[in-house]
Order: sequence, then structure tokens, then C-alpha cells
Amino acid sequence: MKISRSRLTASITLLTLATGLTAACGGGSEGSGASLTLWMYPVITDVQANNAYWKKIETDFEAAHSGTDLKIELQPWDGRDTKVATALSGGKGPDVVLLNPDQVPQYVANGTLKPVDGTVAATKSAFLPNALSALSVDGKLYAVPIYHTVTSMIFNKKLLAKAGISTPPQTWDEVRAAAPKLKAKGYATLDYSASSEASLNMNFYPLLWQAGGSVFTPDGKKAAFDSPEGLEALTFLTGLYKEGAVPKSALTNKNVVADQALGKQQVAAGLMNVPADAEIAAKTWGEENVIVGLPLEGRKRVGFGIPGGLAVNARSKHTAAAEKFLKFMIDPKQITSLGTASGFLSPRTDVKVPPPNPRAAKFAEALRYTYPGDANPAARQVMALLRTEIQAALTGKKTPKQALEDAAKQADDLLSRQR
Repeated sequence: MKISRSRLTASITLLTLATGLTAACGGGSEGSGASLTLWMYPVITDVQANNAYWKKIETDFEAAHSGTDLKIELQPWDGRDTKVATALSGGKGPDVVLLNPDQVPQYVANGTLKPVDGTVAATKSAFLPNALSALSVDGKLYAVPIYHTVTSMIFNKKLLAKAGISTPPQTWDEVRAAAPKLKAKGYATLDYSASSEASLNMNFYPLLWQAGGSVFTPDGKKAAFDSPEGLEALTFLTGLYKEGAVPKSALTNKNVVADQALGKQQVAAGLMNVPADAEIAAKTWGEENVIVGLPLEGRKRVGFGIPGGLAVNARSKHTAAAEKFLKFMIDPKQITSLGTASGFLSPRTDVKVPPPNPRAAKFAEALRYTYPGDANPAARQVMALLRTEIQAALTGKKTPKQALEDAAKQADDLLSRQR
């Protein structure tokens, strides 16, 4: 047994007895003699700790399920959507894969995921209702939550103090008021990630939700971000960028703290940060200078947070073994160990991950403001279209209104072709 970033899974020939029984696509091996593959992503930021954690999961699961060979292939985040979509639609790929809520509908739509309601039948009431609903389509669960992310704002206390700001800004109006004070001292106000590789769930969408808007219409058939609320959100963002309150590096930043403006103490606040970001900041700014706040408030106070879910490939030849692994991973022991190692929160109400420090405890307070996003089979494609237009608005090539209208026109065309 060996785990690596790009692990080649050897082809294993299963000798069948006189029955000649073989597992068909989507069939169910009972797990004995099964070779199970999981595609996992770096939810634990420290590479060595990530490798060690999943190697132990391999060992522990195999010890508990004799005859099952679990192979955990550690995949990079970059290019994930394309690789997973290609593998699943081609009838290949892993038996189990980690998915986010906005990925689930598109794979359900093309029939590549297996419902997994049975894996939580005995423990369903113990899960956060939003964690289960975010990974469900039409009332059926397609991925089991093994952790829950939370994002919130972090502030550099030292930079705020230099600008004479004693209380971190928590509303849009307070951010606008803080901007000229920080600019006078040579600092930007709000970090933002506008890279073509950055998820809008971690930058523009929370602003849209804070303004009271949504990405799609309720029926999911048209874009809804070209609304007064969407215009208000993009105008707020582009105004800050134009004034220098959002650093120019935002155009290439892909939700990274280290070696970027926020980590280098060139900007006073991070818009959407995870607990691991606060720990990076604590090491470079000094623990006494890190303040964890709540998500920003516009018309509403909303942040982004999702359950990470394990889904089963509908064409897996070992679905029974795969479901055993899902049950193994939602056990309180694994929920606690993964949360402790990753810094993420528990998706179960009966399992609490002990916060390692006061900063992590503050992130837990932000959990009640998290929203998993607007589910739609075309969510990722629409995100790519809108992301390009937001860059055009930030650089002044288009007005916020024109950028949103152009993105909506493209999105509506895409959605009409997928009906």
C-alpha cells in the first residue's frame, strides 16, 4: 500500500468462483476483494500532515474491512472540475470523490452519481440540516458531509491602529469610511481574489448575497445576478478597486494569503478567509495583530461555507465497499480527527471539533452566517462566464452594469441550451 499525489492504480484481476459473478457498472460488491479508489484534495494545508492523515485513513479502514484495498489518490485543486467531469462522464474515474455542493447537480444531471441516503439513514438527525440539503438534489442525498467550511473576515490590528481605526469595519459603509484613512497611511483596505482561477464563492458571490441578490432565478432557468442587487454589489467592489482600497494584486490573486498583499501587510482586511489563513497571518503579523470578525454586512450579513461531501461514482464496480467507506468517514472519530487536522468544522451537531485557539473559536461563531451557494447544474460554467466580466469591470473595460448584462446574456444562452 502506497499513497502519492499522482498514484497509479494497478489493474487487479479478481478471480471469480464458479458462479462467474462480476460487478457490473453501478453494481454492488460486498467489499471483500474490492479495490476502492478515492480522489481526495488537500483539505489539510500542510502537505506532510495531509499525506500522513490520509495514509492513516487507508490503514485504519483496511484494518476494519479485511479484504478491501483502499487507494487514496491525492489530487490538486487546480484543474479539478475538468478532470472530475471528464472522468465521470467517460465512465471512469474513482469509486469515491470529494465534491462541493455546486458540483453535485451537474453530475446528478448526467447520471454519474449514486444516491447515498442509506449511508446516513441511522444518523441523519445528527447532521446539520443545511449540510445535507446542500449535497442533495430533488430530495435525494448524493454526497455525505465529512467536514464543514466557514469563511469570515480577518483584520490586521496594527494597520488599523496606524490609520486611527479602533474597531474593525463590519459593514459596507464602514469599509468605505475606513478606506481613505488607510490610504493616507499607504495601505489598501480590503483584499480580494479576482484571478481567473479563484472561485466566485470566495469573492463576488458573498457580496451579491450580502446585497440581497442571487446567482440564479428560483427556477434555475435564468441568471439573476444582473439585478439591482447585483449592480449594487459590483459597484461597491469596483468603487473600492478604483480608489485603491482593493489592491491591484487582486487581479491575479487566487484566494492566497502568503506572499500576497494581505500576508505582506499591505492591506488591512481579508474578505473571505478560512481558519488556516488566520494561522498564516498569525505567524507573519504576530498573533496579537490578528482579529477574526464576522462576514461583512450589506443589506444582510452573509459568508460562504459549505460541507465537503464524499460521493460515489454511479459506475463504480464496488459501490457496497464505497458506501462502507462513507459510513467510516462520517463516524464521530473521523469527523473529529479530520476537523482537528484541517481546521474545518463538524457537519454534525453531536460532534464538536475542539478549537485549537481563540481565532478558530471566532470562526465557529461565523458558521451561522454561512450560505453554500445557489445550486445549479451549470453553476461552474456560469461562474466562469461571470468571472471574466467582473475582471472587465474591475479594469474599467466595462461598466458594472454592462459587465453584468453581458455575463447574464451568455449565462441565459448556456442555460437555455441545457434544458
